[in-house]
Amino acid sequence: MTGDTVDVDRRTVLGTLASIGGAAVAGCSAVKRGNDGQTSRMDDERARELAMRFAPTLYFDVREPWFPTDPRPYTSERDGETVVSGFDAFDGYHERDSEGSPPNPTVFYHAVEYEKSPLAVVQFWFYSVFDQFTTNFHWHDWEVLHVFVDTETGDPQLYVASSHSRKVPNNEFLEPDPEMVPRILSELGSHSSALSVNDVPDRFQRIAIEELLADITNTAIEGIADFADAELPLAYGLPRDEGSRLPYLVPEYEGVPIYDHERLPSVTRESLIDAELTVRSYDALASPPTDLPTRETGLVFRHRERDGDADLEYDLVSTDEIEHIAAFTGPQLSFEFAVPDVVEDTIAGHITTTGTPWDQPRYENPAADISVSNHRAALADRYDAIGEAAPVTTVVARVTEAITADDAPENEGLTTTATAVEPVVLLESDPEAVPTFSGIAVVQDVPAGDHRLTVNGAGRTPHSERVTVSDEGTPTAAGVDGEIPLVARDRATKLEVLGENASTDLSAVAVEDDFAGRLYESAVDGSDAVYVHVGGAYTTEVRDVDDGVGAYRVNPSPEAESPVRIERPETGKASLSEFVADIAEETRVEIAAISDDDDRDGGSSNAVEGLERALAAVVEAARKAAERARASERDNADRQLETVVDRLERVEERLAEARGDVPKPLSNAAQNRLEQADRRAVQARNAEKL
Repeated sequence: MTGDTVDVDRRTVLGTLASIGGAAVAGCSAVKRGNDGQTSRMDDERARELAMRFAPTLYFDVREPWFPTDPRPYTSERDGETVVSGFDAFDGYHERDSEGSPPNPTVFYHAVEYEKSPLAVVQFWFYSVFDQFTTNFHWHDWEVLHVFVDTETGDPQLYVASSHSRKVPNNEFLEPDPEMVPRILSELGSHSSALSVNDVPDRFQRIAIEELLADITNTAIEGIADFADAELPLAYGLPRDEGSRLPYLVPEYEGVPIYDHERLPSVTRESLIDAELTVRSYDALASPPTDLPTRETGLVFRHRERDGDADLEYDLVSTDEIEHIAAFTGPQLSFEFAVPDVVEDTIAGHITTTGTPWDQPRYENPAADISVSNHRAALADRYDAIGEAAPVTTVVARVTEAITADDAPENEGLTTTATAVEPVVLLESDPEAVPTFSGIAVVQDVPAGDHRLTVNGAGRTPHSERVTVSDEGTPTAAGVDGEIPLVARDRATKLEVLGENASTDLSAVAVEDDFAGRLYESAVDGSDAVYVHVGGAYTTEVRDVDDGVGAYRVNPSPEAESPVRIERPETGKASLSEFVADIAEETRVEIAAISDDDDRDGGSSNAVEGLERALAAVVEAARKAAERARASERDNADRQLETVVDRLERVEERLAEARGDVPKPLSNAAQNRLEQADRRAVQARNAEKL
């Protein structure tokens, strides 16, 4: 739901930048999660030995255009400092790439050891000249793998592989096999690092199956009803390897695609992610794309001094040789993400830049990058240098798709299903866009307080709602019971609640479908809006600051071109009574349409007509209750509402008698509406406000 109108037809410029002085570096923890001990750099010989032992094998997507390379060929001097320009690196890489193989395959390493504990960490840093993805793109990209090693036993304790951003849990594995070389599955375009530790080297396995280990030991998702018993690990993983589909976006600079820029003569459209995986904008599609290819393994890289099958060998170089680089620079790029107008200006830098690797806290304290509490707790139990895990505030939700239900009348009921294409989530109060995995949205390290969460996807209308995060460390579920349904653009209409015209201040709005139940619920301040599926039949509930309730019936027409508006929302007996009358009349009209069927025998006809008459009696009583409430006749209104409740019981009896003579979808709808009318009638009877 949005507190302001969402304009999905204009381009919203978001920063995806490596802005001047900073390169985008994924997976960095937003806060230090413990009071860790000091580290010192390991001497060169021991560092090199550790790096050679754990130098990972790298697996890339068959469509990957940017492989780990050495930034030094692209350095220049600026104000007495050595920098790497995004234009120089991007164009220079593709100029060299035209020679037939990825230029200068390189992995950088850095090793530290903790004081007062037998624990060392060797880091492997991977530099790419560009990042193109579904949530962002930017000049320069750094990814990292941390290998925590016990210096007394020589055994690895923990792998931490960088995920998309500091807001998404890293891909981590506790107690890996000491005899197995770590493997990294690099995500197409974004280079997010998934782990591979089992017997299937080029595929990501989220959960264990029979004798096949899971590739991560992250803790399970909490806070979403559908996953309460599933024990599904909370980590980004590698969605395209898990059957998910991700639409990639085309980066633009100064209003044109980046490959048309005069400073990039070696960059063409073919230099970027394949066109079959990209869309020009989220709102240009009428519905989500369904033909995006999933992941296929392409080139495999290994350290040149390691035996084994690989397509290419990389050099292993100490970061000491590149620490003189002061900055990785480049202007802000842009892509489209529909957001409420009021927050557009606050999200110009939604991907946080964390500078060069050697300027980050995790460079000298790798434990700062541990994003899974049980992993930190395990190391803290073994090593005094590792601080205890601190509470991690997390917002989670399952993003689904709203579609018409088979058991409902045509265009009068919905269900929700798993999303076919991964959407994007933006926490606007701490702006950073992150992709979902298997439809799961996760944003970590969210400050306690009120936030606004926006979800958007290719071919869908955006959804935005308020989320209140506590400081207790327990996950906060966005949506309704942790679920947020999106709607395809060609099946969506806007439902607006004009709370600024209300007779009382509204505090919350919710929308329920007859078949799918409660779909949306959010705190509001003033007017509100949400995109709903035109094939649904809705009850819109409003609440005021005194917790008074009002309800409105909404049946959007698939042919309607204008939004549905609730002009002057009210709470209290009158509003609820009128709702009961409206939903009963809607059902009566549909029942009346079948009551004249000539093929029906006398008994059947009587049953259907009896149902229609019972519904008409509810309509009459509910209308009178609303009239009495508006006339400030509380006692008379309450007496009429008692009559409404009694007559609804009669409707239920008549529906049972006529069920065999009413088409099954309409019978289902009538039952669901009856339950809704019962609830609202009781609320009306108990309401203090007239």
